[in-house]
Amino acid sequence: MAKKSFNEKLNDNKDMPKIVEITDPKAISRYGGTKMLIAPPLAYDSVMKKVPKGKVITSDYIRSCLAEQNGADYTCQLTAGIFINTVARASDERKSDITPYWRTLKKDGELNEKYPGGIDGHRSLLEMEGHTIEQKGKKYFVKNYKDHLFVL
Repeated sequence: MAKKSFNEKLNDNKDMPKIVEITDPKAISRYGGTKMLIAPPLAYDSVMKKVPKGKVITSDYIRSCLAEQNGADYTCQLTAGIFINTVARASDERKSDITPYWRTLKKDGELNEKYPGGIDGHRSLLEMEGHTIEQKGKKYFVKNYKDHLFVL
């Protein structure tokens, strides 16, 4: 069986969105509720396409918006990370109808080393839109990213 392209993965909604009922007291306490959303990759793509040039958004903000839209308490962090990276790779694979994935940052404005081109690629695309990148230890961040946040 041939390996799926990232665009095939992007468009494979399986049985999502779905809300999973969480019963683990530690998880409930940590995430603030019992209803965890598993959103499909296209849900992330849809939000990421809305971020205009010069603005940024964080994966945490996308997750909270999707949870709210779907009546959940929070969104699965693991699948969110996977699907955000799927969006980036699918966009890079297409070369047209681009999703500006580089405008989506990790928590606290951190660049995503898993995007196409790694940190250097992510940095370059952000700098072309006027953002300043700063290094803190081994990680890279958009300087004053909160001043450039896009609000849905």
